Amino acid sequence: MPSCNVKLKNPPLALYIHIPWCVQKCPYCDFNSHGQKNQQLPESEYISHLLDDLAQDAKLVGQRLIHSIFIGGGTPSLFSANAIHTLLEGVKQRVNLSPNAEVTMEANPGTFEEQKFADFVKAGITRLSIGVQSFQTDKLTQLGRIHDDLQAKAAAHTAQKIGLDSFNLDLMHGLPKQNVDDAIFDLEQAINQSPPHLSWYQLTIEPNTQFHSKPPKLPEDELLWDIQEKGHALLTDNGYEQYEISAYSKTGYQCQHNLNYWRFGDYLGIGCGAHGKITLTEKQQIIRTVKVKHPKGYMDLTRPYLSDSKPIVQDELAFEFFMNRFRLVEPCPKSDFEDFTGTTLDHNTRANLKTAISKGLLLETSEYWQVTPLGRRYLNSLLEMMV
Repeated sequence: MPSCNVKLKNPPLALYIHIPWCVQKCPYCDFNSHGQKNQQLPESEYISHLLDDLAQDAKLVGQRLIHSIFIGGGTPSLFSANAIHTLLEGVKQRVNLSPNAEVTMEANPGTFEEQKFADFVKAGITRLSIGVQSFQTDKLTQLGRIHDDLQAKAAAHTAQKIGLDSFNLDLMHGLPKQNVDDAIFDLEQAINQSPPHLSWYQLTIEPNTQFHSKPPKLPEDELLWDIQEKGHALLTDNGYEQYEISAYSKTGYQCQHNLNYWRFGDYLGIGCGAHGKITLTEKQQIIRTVKVKHPKGYMDLTRPYLSDSKPIVQDELAFEFFMNRFRLVEPCPKSDFEDFTGTTLDHNTRANLKTAISKGLLLETSEYWQVTPLGRRYLNSLLEMMV
């Protein structure tokens, strides 16, 4: 049985803000997003609700310091720079924000305007995450993207010029009819734009998407592994360090917000359908929160923003912790498990870890666990062992 003497400690805290509108829904996207259909966005109204939502959540964290903000969607860059400025100023009035906080906003190349994005920097955005996905017209068409390769390159060029601390390019592989040469071409084009950070992840078919109802034919596993091996070598040769299963960066440019997720940190989640994870040390409890999903319901003054709130039960803590931590290349300190779950390893978890070690998926020392290269290749199998 887990020890009763272990006390839950507060991990670092972040803030996620969800803006749900986009130009059109992509066929692979399972995020909570809504095509705007040329309708005017309710910027002022929605931001007012976001800040009211935050004021309610702020009571759960008191004076704890927020180290990063991530504005995701949807396509948040559809909002005006003035709207983002109002949002970020309102955040500062309601929570204790670190003066050095990383503030990321997602953007699509098809929405890029140089002056607008320079104004986003003035509003407080320090990092952009640009959804390129591919530099090939046929692949972009299959993915339902509204931009072309020239717009993607122009967006990266703009990001270089406007005074950001960093920017990320999102790139997919394992696309329909994609071969190794196609995938490496996309990666070479991305590297040529000199982004400090690259998210390079495999397309997966998710429930409740257009691709799920009409699935395209994706590359076979052997081809996918060839792509990953050659792509990893190319990224490494060009000075990018893999720090998470799908994330590479130049030295010092890891995404601090996402690192917090994977280290089992806390985060407030505000906006339509946003999820949060909050440690309540006074109750020795970790809760997960979910906000009302649809914009109409979220902005309905007759109902609360909170759709659901429940504690993570004891039996699920170990799996939830390792499901996040084992995505990272860095070692996982054993002390973090006790500090951020408030428990010790039970018999089953110890046995699961021992099995993973015996299969070469995991390395263990007296101080930490670390996923091996083989474990990263078979990460899903490793995580299944932790159930």
